[in-house]
Amino acid sequence: MGFIGGDLAYRFLKRFYPEGQGVPMPSGAVIDREKELGKLKLFLGNGIYDEFRNKTVVDFGCGSGWTCVELALNGVRHVTGIDIVEENLESGRKLAAEYGVSDKCTFALSTNERVDVVLSVDAFEHFGDPASILVKINELLKDDGSLIVSFGYTWYHPLGGHLFSVFPWAHLIFTEAALIRWRSDFKTDGATRFGEVAGGLNQMTIRRWEKLVAASPFEITWQKVCPIRAARWLYCSLTRELFTSTMQFKLVPKRS
Repeated sequence: MGFIGGDLAYRFLKRFYPEGQGVPMPSGAVIDREKELGKLKLFLGNGIYDEFRNKTVVDFGCGSGWTCVELALNGVRHVTGIDIVEENLESGRKLAAEYGVSDKCTFALSTNERVDVVLSVDAFEHFGDPASILVKINELLKDDGSLIVSFGYTWYHPLGGHLFSVFPWAHLIFTEAALIRWRSDFKTDGATRFGEVAGGLNQMTIRRWEKLVAASPFEITWQKVCPIRAARWLYCSLTRELFTSTMQFKLVPKRS
């Protein structure tokens, strides 16, 4: 992917975007607490809390724990936040204590508990092996359980490269090698590929997601695909990879 590389690409990025400055989604942004505590409702609609009310839930890839707290404040029986970063888990514990819902929230690196619902928000574009994650999630669900998924941006979105999208579709214009070389000037984790950066980028596309679900233990019962507002008039089956903002799904285990 990418067709401009070498010293030309590196010098351009270093000259106009030193230290990652100007990146559309900078890390360390000020947290809008009201927005974070309403994220599910914003993404999935006013009735989404009914999917979780009085149920046990796993938030798979919980990040810093905001969604777990949101669920705990809106009727969930108990939610377990799973993440591979201990710092995120500690953040979740502190948030749960701050909002008085520690009795409804657990944060851990893994769980074997079978639950009513598994939730995954803004994570499937980051998992290194999303197919195996779907299998693992299926193992966590009760027989009548369900999986709620929301994620984006996908890879061909203008900002689908996250940090690497210094301007729209930059991650598709510059080569991976040039972008990684530029990033190494201000990030010291030693990443050599998109998939090795903090958080990971698996270059998830809509087509790839559809293939993953088709080959998974799940089937889709409802879905919502949200186009980029500014490009809504251009949106169709031919342009969906370029102009889809987020996608939401409810999946249930396939009947044998």
